[in-house]
This record gives sequence, C-alpha cells and structure tokens, in this order.
Amino acid sequence: MSASLGTGVFVLSLTSIPICYLFNSFLSNNSAEAFFFAGCTSVPSLLISARFMLKKKAPEDPLFYLYAVYAFLSVVNLIIALEQDNIIDGFVTFYLKEASVCACSLLPPPHTHTHTYFSDEFTLLFQADPHINTAHGHMISYWDGSAHYLMYLLMIAAITWGDSYRVIGLYWVGSFLMQTIVYILGNAVGKFGTQIGFFFISHLLYIFVSVWACFRIFSQPSARDIQSTDVLSTVRRNLRHRPLDLVFVICLLLAFMFCVFRGLIALDCSWKLCHEYTQKYEPYLKDPSAYPKVQMLVSMLYSGPYYIIALYGLLVPGCEWMPDLSLVHSGALAQVQFSYIGASLHTRTPFSYRVPVSSQLVFMLVNILYTLVPQALCYRCCTQPEFFLRPTAEKKDE
Repeated sequence: MSASLGTGVFVLSLTSIPICYLFNSFLSNNSAEAFFFAGCTSVPSLLISARFMLKKKAPEDPLFYLYAVYAFLSVVNLIIALEQDNIIDGFVTFYLKEASVCACSLLPPPHTHTHTYFSDEFTLLFQADPHINTAHGHMISYWDGSAHYLMYLLMIAAITWGDSYRVIGLYWVGSFLMQTIVYILGNAVGKFGTQIGFFFISHLLYIFVSVWACFRIFSQPSARDIQSTDVLSTVRRNLRHRPLDLVFVICLLLAFMFCVFRGLIALDCSWKLCHEYTQKYEPYLKDPSAYPKVQMLVSMLYSGPYYIIALYGLLVPGCEWMPDLSLVHSGALAQVQFSYIGASLHTRTPFSYRVPVSSQLVFMLVNILYTLVPQALCYRCCTQPEFFLRPTAEKKDE
C-alpha cells in the first residue's frame, strides 16, 4: 500500500489550522453569509481531498479512517491549548468565548421574545465545554494534540505499510480509557456537574466509537517471534538470577504504596501525614473542580490492582497477558500523570491549589519517577517477553 496515504492524512489533519482561522474570522465579523460560505466550501474541500488521497487504493481497515478523523481533531485541540496560553490568537476564539457568536450571527437583530428564546438556545448549544477552561482540560488538550496525535499518525503509517499497530494501539487504549473515565466522573461530581451541555453529549459519541476501536485493537493477533529454547531457558531462572526484575518488584511495591497513599488523600483521610503532604507538596488534590480527586481515586482502583497483578507476573512464569496489560497501564498512567503534573503547576489553577515553589523540585522528582516505573516495566515486557511466554509443548498439552 502506498505510503502517500499516510502523508495525505498528515496533510489533511493540518487543514484544521486554516479552517479554524477562517471560521473564527467570519464569526468575529458577525457575517452569516461568510460563515455559511465557509461551511459550504470547507466540507467539500475536505471530501475532495480525502477522495483524491484514497484514489489509488483505499485501506480495508476501518480504523484508518477513524484515526484520520481523530488526527484532524487532535490538531484542533492543540490549537485550543495554544490559544488558551496566548501563544497564538484568532483561531478558536469563537469556541472559547463564554457564549458563542455563532447564534447571534445567524439570527436577525433582537426585537422579539422569540428571538431571545432561540438566541439563548443556540448560545447554550455552541457554548464551549466548561472543563476546557480548567487547568485539567487545558492539559488534556495538550496531550491530545501531541501524544495522541503522534499515536494516530504512527498507527496510520503502520496501516499503510501493512504492519501491525497493536503495541501502539494498546498504549492508546490505556490513555483513552483513563482520560474518558476522569472526564465523565469529573464532570459529574465536580463544580461543572450542572453545566453539562451539547458538547458533553456529543463527546459521548466519540467515546462509543473509540470503545469500538479498542475492541478491534484487542482482537488483533499478537506478533511475537520467540524461540521455544529461549522461553525454556528464561523460565527456569528464578528472581534471584533476574536482577532487573528484582528492581522492578521493589519499584512496584513503592508505586503501590504511593498510589494508595494519594487515593486516601483524595478520600479526605484524616491522618496527619496526609494533611501535611497535601499542604506542602500536592495542594492541587483539593481543587474544587474534582478532576484531581477523581484522577487519584481512579488511579488507586486501576493502578493499585495492576501493581499486585504485575508482581505476580514477575514472580510466576508463563503470564502471557503481562506485555499487553503493561502497555495499557503505561498508557493510562502516562496520560494521567501528564495532565496532573501540568495542571498542578499551571497558572489556570488557583494559586492556593498550586504546588508551592519551594516544593516543586520534590514534587517533580517524585511524580516523574512514579511515571517512569510503568514505562520502564512496559519496555522490559515488550522487548524481552520470554519469561511471560509458555513453551509450545505446554500449550499443546492444554
């Protein structure tokens, strides 16, 4: 399959930049005709570009088209994050405004009660999701516009070359699941629980489609070319003769304790140690948006059991699920730690909930080490999976 398909998707995703700029310019000028013209020209242009890109041979994998759309949306999320930080301007102002200009530009001048009613309805419809203005939502935009965007492009490239993308796909599955769980629960129990609108409902469609993509990734066969003699020689070695795995066992125990400790803080544990740690190092856990609390609770319920299962997988040979599980978990923890660390330091977080300057070094060191442990374990499981595989003879006996 031609590599030009992957290049075409990359170029197509970048068209979101001029499209966002055009729509924002037209909406800022309150021109209904210009907005209508932009919509009528942008959609056909995208369709024609996609048709030209797939003219030679269209991929059979439906995830190619799904990830092409997601890559386009990831660039939009990156634009949103950059404009919120005032790095760029004039691209998505219409989305970030408290009330969209779209409804006002499409309706006649206000002079009747009917207009006021419909104007309010359209304003509510096109209003930006409130969570986008929080530090957590801000970091999610950066993550989706960078890490997820790179994953989409890599998976699209693998599809165009006919290679397996299961490893990258499982990493994305973990990242997506963690982001989605925190997003839904944080919106439901946080201070924005009463402001759920159109964009939250439309986000559910994205979730349903992405869950379908997760199942398709899990159903793909695992490609491992390991000699049975290597498996037998590795399985016979106990933990004392595997110093790297011994280090991982110690790190997993420490990570488990740290994970449970922060989960207890999120549950408002009355221990003095929890209170002092929150005040000195991680006051963001008390942020009223509820996203950090949900992150820590989900991490405790998700990562806590994983660390126990991973310990079992490192001690008992033949746990073939270990590489896949480590991929999903490392993707989830990378996502949650990126958004948590960034939001804890970002200026959009109220000053009283930000990490104190005197504690930032300790905060960064602890959280980065906590993030790197699952990534290193994942790399070990995927590059040296012999210990986790069973000899062919055992499989035949079963």
